[in-house]
Amino acid sequence: MASPPGHRRASAPRQAAAAFLLALSCCCCFRGARPAPPRVPAVIVFGDSTVDTGNNNAIGTILKSNFAPYGRDMAGGPRPTGRFCNGRLPPDFISEALGLPPLVPAYLDPAYGIQDFARGVCFASAGTGLDNKTAGVLSVIPLWKEVEYFKEYQRRLRRHAGRARARRIVSDALYVVSIGTNDFLENYFLFVTGRFAEFTVAGFEDFLVAQAERFLAEIHRLGARRVTFAGLSPIGCLPLERTLNALRGGCVEEYNQVARDYNAKLLAMLRRLAASRPALKVAYINVYQNMLDLITDPSTLGLENVEEGCCATGKVEMSYLCNDKSPLTCEDAGKYFFWDSFHPTEKVNQFFAKKTLDLCYEQLF
Repeated sequence: MASPPGHRRASAPRQAAAAFLLALSCCCCFRGARPAPPRVPAVIVFGDSTVDTGNNNAIGTILKSNFAPYGRDMAGGPRPTGRFCNGRLPPDFISEALGLPPLVPAYLDPAYGIQDFARGVCFASAGTGLDNKTAGVLSVIPLWKEVEYFKEYQRRLRRHAGRARARRIVSDALYVVSIGTNDFLENYFLFVTGRFAEFTVAGFEDFLVAQAERFLAEIHRLGARRVTFAGLSPIGCLPLERTLNALRGGCVEEYNQVARDYNAKLLAMLRRLAASRPALKVAYINVYQNMLDLITDPSTLGLENVEEGCCATGKVEMSYLCNDKSPLTCEDAGKYFFWDSFHPTEKVNQFFAKKTLDLCYEQLF
């Protein structure tokens, strides 16, 4: 059949090229390409040292990290901000990926104001836990106080942005929660609070999960709608625990089993809570598996040492024991999983942030 007048039949090569481009675009759309970032007005953070961006600088505790060599690999040059890391933490990377500032400011940092907090704010405190007694061990901010700061933040936000916009910021924000390790390693298994005499290990797990549920119900009542909640890592594989387990060697498997049991209970609770509150979306972050994958196959991230921290000997040092006087601190933290004896390096934090974001796109956005 002849082509209509004025119409030129596409050549075979052009047709093939068009078909290829169409197939490529479909492949990109349906095989893992991430869509444009959703409109998330702020990242709001609760928890412990895994996400504390500097609140402990402002309180009377010995658990601080606002000195060298902490922050030595921050973009723009060394800057110890109070993050327990050589650089940034997961919430920072998440914020930047969502088109927000690359650093989530600590609520108690006087260098920031409500105009900054309107785009991201951190209430977390290193050393805290789901159990209020955990915070008392090192005189840090208990979780209930983090929630009080959140209420105060909302009052300030309403004055700054107006009631309607403040409500939208709070409801559309992404909430990042990482907490629980200290409840076991700094509290229950350290025998300093008496919880070991009040509860069996299983009973303490149940108690913590109930505390987590109450916390989530409260921030939901206050406006939170999209929440990521991290489970425990293999806490028996932290360098400090490996060091204390020197007689047997390796990870403390009893602690790892506790983490697995707690995580299973936490996940079951999160599913129940989400089912009973349709307006609340909660994504469980499987930190245990994410960390185990790297420990088992560190080459996937170019790591060479997953047993010791980069700072000092890497076996016991953290906070003031990790300082710039140590001649043993490694030169390239990018080869290490851990920065000090308890906390990951910036490289690993970026890996964790990506895992969290992937889950957010699957379940929350």
